[in-house]
Amino acid sequence: MDNNNGYRRLTRSTSDRRIAGVCGGLAQYLNIDPTVVRILFLLALLCGSFGFWAYLIFWIAAPEDNRIGR
Repeated sequence: MDNNNGYRRLTRSTSDRRIAGVCGGLAQYLNIDPTVVRILFLLALLCGSFGFWAYLIFWIAAPEDNRIGR
């Protein structure tokens, strides 16, 4: 996940996606299980719709991880 400059990019996953790859990409960036991220987004959605807006913003702002063979 590191590029040539030594930093990681926050991207949407193309290999681990259910809707848009947001949770899969965030899980790859944080190096945790995508199920944990999905549950956290669901809890945030149920607690005042913060999860919806965070997901939507991430979906729009984060580019897809276009690397083949992941």
